Amino acid sequence: MSIITLTTDFGMKAHFAGSVKGALVSQIPDVRIFDISHNISPFSIIEAAYVIQNAYSSFPKGSIHIIGVDSELSPENKHIVIKLKDHYFICANNGILSMICSENEPDQIVEINIHNNDQGSFPVLDVFVKVAAHISRGGNLNLIGTNINAIKPIKNIKPFISDDKHQLIGNVIYIDRYDNVITNIKKAFFESIQNKRRYEILVRNHRFNKIYSRYSDIVNFDIPINKRNDEGRGLVVFNSSGFMEIAMYKSNKATIGGASKLMGLKMMDSVTIQFYDN
Repeated sequence: MSIITLTTDFGMKAHFAGSVKGALVSQIPDVRIFDISHNISPFSIIEAAYVIQNAYSSFPKGSIHIIGVDSELSPENKHIVIKLKDHYFICANNGILSMICSENEPDQIVEINIHNNDQGSFPVLDVFVKVAAHISRGGNLNLIGTNINAIKPIKNIKPFISDDKHQLIGNVIYIDRYDNVITNIKKAFFESIQNKRRYEILVRNHRFNKIYSRYSDIVNFDIPINKRNDEGRGLVVFNSSGFMEIAMYKSNKATIGGASKLMGLKMMDSVTIQFYDN
């Protein structure tokens, strides 16, 4: 039995996700298909990179992960398969896997070469499904492509640290459905630079000098509930994946708005951390 996941920017309104699932079932009768997300923002490589990095390891080894974001074949956007930690990733070589590969060295990277001359505009269906079927049957990756040494990186995916290590600058890489803002600053990296120093997190005209362990840690539960005014307060946490997140406690995105709206933050906007020696 093969396990295949799908991460795309197709959405659920059109037929695209259903067509891919149907083709997979036709070629791999005992397949189990799991949707990681079909709601990636259109062509957002960074958003897809964040989502797949935080989801793939929950699946068993041997799982095949199809990523359909900005996947149209071109001379600058080849198709690849990566084997990493006994997982297989099928996608375009556009930087989507750079976050995963920055922490783990791939076992093998293959540039796919099984395209037909009449290749259409739906490579996830026309190519990626065939590659997934080949892998599920135990096929050798070298039969569907040629080995390459590296993948394309995403620009500005790593935080910048000043030479004197007094300033760390990260970027917004994901905005979740609560309008919380996730940056590319990971907890271990932050702590290695902080080295127990005092710090201040600068987000537009907002300043934070504390990072909470949980969202609810901002609440003083000794105060009677009818006298609290915590909803909508800004805070910083390291989320369950270890990334620095700027949030508004229980803020209603539909009415008041969350951190992204209220702080005016968009994808790839900068977040600065200033460190002080005393």
